[in-house]
Amino acid sequence: MLKNIFYAKSANTEQLTYLLTAAATIAAYSNVILLIVDSATSLFRTDFTGRGELFLRQSTLTKFLKNLNRIADEFNIAILITNQVVAANLDGNAYYGQTSIKPIGGNIMGHFTDTRIWLRKSSGNTRTLKIISSPKIPELEIKFRICSGGINDINIL
Repeated sequence: MLKNIFYAKSANTEQLTYLLTAAATIAAYSNVILLIVDSATSLFRTDFTGRGELFLRQSTLTKFLKNLNRIADEFNIAILITNQVVAANLDGNAYYGQTSIKPIGGNIMGHFTDTRIWLRKSSGNTRTLKIISSPKIPELEIKFRICSGGINDINIL
């Protein structure tokens, strides 16, 4: 069942860049339809620390995201990126009781993504999926459960 799944784990951003090149090579010769990058900014945050390396981190991240987009366009592949977010209340919304959720990695993550989805745990085994922004899908929020039989709508008993 898992014979068409390729998996690789990177220890640093240099390896990640190499793996992205390898993924493009695999995509050129295989019927790849989805490329998943888990915790997209974690290695960039580890390899480039502090404000002194902020410019290098952001420029390296930009190059990585451009290459992901290039692979998506060239091979017609969907790219799924997971990333952490942070509550940033510096823009005045905290006064009105709103929190601003921003992606780790800054605005560059928003510029290189089409559809942003926020997944969060609700009560019990219920999860919430919220479309934050998308050029093709209206903003919406749905609740679901992950069960042994798959994903179930919470409205179905």
